[in-house]
Amino acid sequence: MKAYIKIAYRQVIDAASANDFEKNISRASYHEFTLKSQAYNPENKFRTFQQLVENDGRANSLHYKAGFAIGQFLKGLDNKMPFLQDSLGRPISFCTHKFEIISSDLNDQSQHKVAITYMTDTLTLYGNMGDYLLLANGDRYDKQDSADTFILKMQQGLSIFSYLEIANEFEPVNFQNTLNEKKNHL
Repeated sequence: MKAYIKIAYRQVIDAASANDFEKNISRASYHEFTLKSQAYNPENKFRTFQQLVENDGRANSLHYKAGFAIGQFLKGLDNKMPFLQDSLGRPISFCTHKFEIISSDLNDQSQHKVAITYMTDTLTLYGNMGDYLLLANGDRYDKQDSADTFILKMQQGLSIFSYLEIANEFEPVNFQNTLNEKKNHL
């Protein structure tokens, strides 16, 4: 099983989040949410994000609009995912992200819950050992030189969102199966 993959890691941030990065994300996105939501709630009839979306589907754009407010904090990460590390404690790099408002209340900041999904560029998956993936950055499989690899444990919030199996040109051919397949097609 050799493949090119891309992984995503989802970080959920809410009132219980304790570190400065998460607190800054929560504060900035909540402030932006309250400002931008006014366009979808001119008469102040609605309190929650869900109510805004149910009343006006265009309120779904608040994910995107509130996401602008967190750009400076993400830039400070230097494209390294917080809280996701390989087996040696090195952070995993991301190339893009997606911001999402899970829930929020215009009158109660403690109800503000968001998620950031960090996505990697292409990684080469060489195989797995139980819950551990043997990976290299980039599309390394067709290269003849050795690759710098790392091991990543599958865990809560981590997902493979893109998978392309690589044909192994060096695998031995089972001639008996090949002959049987040809006979079946005749």
